Amino acid sequence: MYTDGTTGSLAERAARAFAAYRDGDAQAMSDLVDTTTTLLWHTARGQGLDPAQAEDVVQTTWLTLVQHAPSIHDPQAVLKWLLTTTRREAWATAKRSRREDVREELGEDAGAPTQSAEPEQVLVRGQEQVVLWKHFSTLSDRCQQLLRVVAFAERPDYAHVAEALGMPVGSIGPTRGRCLAKLRLALGADPSWDVAS
Repeated sequence: MYTDGTTGSLAERAARAFAAYRDGDAQAMSDLVDTTTTLLWHTARGQGLDPAQAEDVVQTTWLTLVQHAPSIHDPQAVLKWLLTTTRREAWATAKRSRREDVREELGEDAGAPTQSAEPEQVLVRGQEQVVLWKHFSTLSDRCQQLLRVVAFAERPDYAHVAEALGMPVGSIGPTRGRCLAKLRLALGADPSWDVAS
């Protein structure tokens, strides 16, 4: 019997939900969507799409999954299928739109401060975000994609992240470390980061 527990990796939880959905449990699709949408959205954003484009890509991915569910024979493959489909749809969307510069939209991802925040806190947080995203945008595309996907995936499954980004699984951790080190070095050399933090 299917339960929407949080045990196991993201891939395992997705597989259980997908298997239950194919067995007729409509609620399981909602659980699959809840479990994986954030990762898919950031995968699409990692391809250079703006937030609205990423939402459209993820929605298209879900519609495509419903249409092709019977052809996915192994539930264990569903997360890989979702990531690959999202990435391909994002590439197609980016190719159509040719939007190269998404730096302005990057600040929107960080979220707005709560209304209860003091004005000084709002100002400091805004300055921190500007400095952080300025240096984040100077990282290589691969670093930006990897950091986005890993940062926003709850308990990321490196095998599936590697597949989504076209990287060897053994290189995910070291590459992530190097990317973070570059970002840390850039922030440390920026006098405005000291002021902001």
